Amino acid sequence: MSSSSPSADCLGWAARDESGVLSPYNFSRRTLGVDDVSIRITHCGVCYADATSTRNQHGNSKYPLVPGHEIVGIVKEVGSNVHRFKVGDHIGVGTYVNSCRDCEYCNDNEEVYCAKGMTFTFNGVDVDGTITKGGYSSYIVVHERYCFSIPDDYPMASAAPLLCAGISVYAPMVRHKMNQPGKSLGVIGLGGLGHMAVKFGKAFGLNVTVFSTSLSKKEEALSILGADRFVISSDQEQIKALAKSFDFIVDAASGDHPFDPYMSLLKIGGVLTLVGFPSEVKFNPASLNTGILLD
Repeated sequence: MSSSSPSADCLGWAARDESGVLSPYNFSRRTLGVDDVSIRITHCGVCYADATSTRNQHGNSKYPLVPGHEIVGIVKEVGSNVHRFKVGDHIGVGTYVNSCRDCEYCNDNEEVYCAKGMTFTFNGVDVDGTITKGGYSSYIVVHERYCFSIPDDYPMASAAPLLCAGISVYAPMVRHKMNQPGKSLGVIGLGGLGHMAVKFGKAFGLNVTVFSTSLSKKEEALSILGADRFVISSDQEQIKALAKSFDFIVDAASGDHPFDPYMSLLKIGGVLTLVGFPSEVKFNPASLNTGILLD
């Protein structure tokens, strides 16, 4: 087990300012602790949060900023108290690398809702007071609690997007019982989250309809991802024809868009879950109370 002082042996790609331009950056990772795992990163998914953070769109970016929170790799070293992982294991790290571990949420294995605030994989404050740096780098040191096993026979490149985009749609879909074969699912937007929702929906045996403003997404939705239907969301006639026909809707669109048309598509007792990040959520209560799309 290593106890040497850290050196600038980690190569990453960092943004230095709000331009968001990435360039090579050598830096030090914190020293391996007794509960830590050191991971040689083989793949890192690209999330839109990487772009917004490197460009300081939330106003809290700390430069140099190394993005990336869809991390997979191979364990290269473990602390003396680590028993869940061993050298050579395939492993993943998601959007956070620490939490208080003592609040009601952490005690219920819901660390992402930590009452004192979880520590983001990049642009957060680590246990040693340094700024966390993400997966656009050669290796990372993480407490074992925030690491996830990946089956040896699962393609690591495919596993990476599951650490953010995948879990962002899988968790609410399972929580709201969208894994019922034969039910109907609408997916709004076919970006990073949307395509995951389509794939999970088909795996769950759902009848999946994709709503998009881009006709260019039709081929991907139907032929590649296996959706059952593709609808241009600006086509009012198509929208009205589908009134009250969906058991579930996953809204994965991050651009600003109206909600009333989609509310009108839900069956009585239907569920819409929002996983995108529009700047506001605005709808007429009548969309819920009456199920009627108001002009």
